[in-house]
Amino acid sequence: MKGNLLPRFWQNLRNLPRWLRPGLGIKRWFALSMLGITLLGLGFAVILIDLYRTDSSNPILLTFLTYASLRFIPRIWRAIIFGGLGVWLVVYGILRLNRSLLRPFIRPGSDVLDQLSEFQRRARGPRIVTIGGGHGLATLLRGLKAHTGNLTAVVTVADDGGSSGRLRESHGILPPGDIRNCLAALSNDEAMLTQLFQYRFSGSPDLEGHSFGNLFITALADLTGSFEEAVVESGRVLSVNGRVLPSTLHDVKLVASMALPHSINEVRVEGESKIPEMAGRVRRVWLEPDDAPAFPPVIQAILNADVIVVGPGSLYTSILPNLLVQNLLTAMNASRAVKIYVCNIATQSGETDAYTCFDHVRALEGHIGEDLFDIILCNDNYAGDINPSSKWVLADEKTLSDSRSHTADLVDMEHPWRHDSTKLAQVIMNVFYERTGPLQ
Repeated sequence: MKGNLLPRFWQNLRNLPRWLRPGLGIKRWFALSMLGITLLGLGFAVILIDLYRTDSSNPILLTFLTYASLRFIPRIWRAIIFGGLGVWLVVYGILRLNRSLLRPFIRPGSDVLDQLSEFQRRARGPRIVTIGGGHGLATLLRGLKAHTGNLTAVVTVADDGGSSGRLRESHGILPPGDIRNCLAALSNDEAMLTQLFQYRFSGSPDLEGHSFGNLFITALADLTGSFEEAVVESGRVLSVNGRVLPSTLHDVKLVASMALPHSINEVRVEGESKIPEMAGRVRRVWLEPDDAPAFPPVIQAILNADVIVVGPGSLYTSILPNLLVQNLLTAMNASRAVKIYVCNIATQSGETDAYTCFDHVRALEGHIGEDLFDIILCNDNYAGDINPSSKWVLADEKTLSDSRSHTADLVDMEHPWRHDSTKLAQVIMNVFYERTGPLQ
């Protein structure tokens, strides 16, 4: 026991300056605890002094008080001994108490102080709202969660394909697929539970293609009677670092007007999943009904945001379905946040064939109006092999002539057609702090 106690003492002594670093929110409570203990000790000292003065003729009591107070050594040494012992006991006790109380919430092998420091740092991060859908939004969130805990992901609910479409049709709920991906990306521990949430069934005719997370959210929606409550509860299960919100709670359908090859007429295409399958060029997309209101917490998050990031993601089927919710777009125009559009790295077959970065921006502004974005973020690294059916989205001369344009290396070298979550998040934070300065 004695062999373990001394190393722990020195370890706690070395860690003490780290506990007193600014921003942890500990020093004030440590000082308050010390004050309380000092007053408690002062109270006992008054009692002992009073006993000594009133009953000093008692030899047994006098002997006890003499040795208990170390009156046989100089006063300065008594102060050092009692003070040092008291500080050590307080520090050691508080540290051990913190470890015991926080143990259920700390990942194995992690340091309490490091996790507390990281939590406090992210809690002071900017309020960021991300808008989009699909894997692009999940990639963005996976990077941003390392910089701030004040994240809100606004996700499209126009999806009508795959597992989400089948559940939407059979259970009458909003499509959970993109929301599930964002919840998994925001999880503080993307380990077994997140893998389970993303697990996709195969081999059974009834479950084929369904993901566990989609079924889980659907079951919670039935139990709670509310899709939005089901999303909140799913976030608690995954311990997400932020919020995921549907752009609207209304059952909306995405409709496109498309120009087909070798035809002068445009055709109407209904359904988000059918638009990329048509061999034509998208002219315009809209929602039906077109007056669906935004989810109120989304409006509140946008108006309170420091940064709003739109994209990356499918231009017509992931990004625009959010921005076409009218009062959501109104809130964005009214928000004082720094508004950033993240352009895709590669073109998407059936949606943005041969599009440059300028074409993406022009298509967006043709639907929602000009000058919404403060920054247009484009990739400028074209190294690597991408899918033969796709091409690099180039930052062409028209893009670079726009004063809002900002280019950087955003490529995931293992999957060059995708963004690297770490690179993308760091560039966004750099752009934000360049414009506003670090948050206090």
